[in-house]
Amino acid sequence: MWTDPIADLLTRLRNATANRAATVKVPRSKVKLAICKVLMEEGYLSAVESIDDANQGFLRLTLKYGPRGERVLNALDRKSKVGCRWYVGSDEIPQVLNGLGIAVLSTSRGVMSDRQCREANVGGELICTVH
Repeated sequence: MWTDPIADLLTRLRNATANRAATVKVPRSKVKLAICKVLMEEGYLSAVESIDDANQGFLRLTLKYGPRGERVLNALDRKSKVGCRWYVGSDEIPQVLNGLGIAVLSTSRGVMSDRQCREANVGGELICTVH
């Protein structure tokens, strides 16, 4: 049993990009699916497939690489952890790499990127930063 399934998702993505893997398989949950959809909308993943099996199901994530094989997903940093949750207001959302990266937040309106949160003027739990 994992104590932090979101950290497990981020670690699997980090390891897959380090190994130049084409796809990665992770156990499915609603929060993981929402985080992966945000990453796909922002251009860090090519595809997100939800596949059913006898248990909880899994997600097949297709990673994205540049035209010469360079990584698009360079760093994933978990911010809000199990022992120390990190909540930010709409005016306190950090800019990652001066706007070149994104922050993923869990808000009352669902999981959103920092750009979407600023447009909607909502804050929430800062899940991770990506660049």
